Amino acid sequence: MPTPHYGQPRYRAIAEELRSRIASGVIAPGALLPAESTLTAEFQAARGTVRQAIAALREAGLVATEHGRGTYATARLRERELDEGSETETQQRQVAADAELAALFAVEVGATLVEQQSLTRTNGAVGTVVRTYRLLQTER
Repeated sequence: MPTPHYGQPRYRAIAEELRSRIASGVIAPGALLPAESTLTAEFQAARGTVRQAIAALREAGLVATEHGRGTYATARLRERELDEGSETETQQRQVAADAELAALFAVEVGATLVEQQSLTRTNGAVGTVVRTYRLLQTER
């Protein structure tokens, strides 16, 4: 990667390159980003610089990091990026936490969680399905 312009921190140049790959679909929604060690070698940058770039992408909502899984591109779509003929439908329901979800949320197996599913179709074909979970908020 060429040296960034004077005045621009290195991590921003790396974040911009990764943002470009996500926007163009080179890194598809839900796909893992390359490992930190791979990115440090590719960009010839320190691990801390790569982590800072990933943190900037995380703050922008373009990537998410899960312990044990890694960092992946989110399926967050902006209004201007949706093709004509695209539609998104969202459903929400209560589910019982399985062992994996219970461990992630530090609750007992069977605890009630809220699952939200967003399905995006472009010209009738399913493009993405995103499921998110959160704890059920109870009134106090």
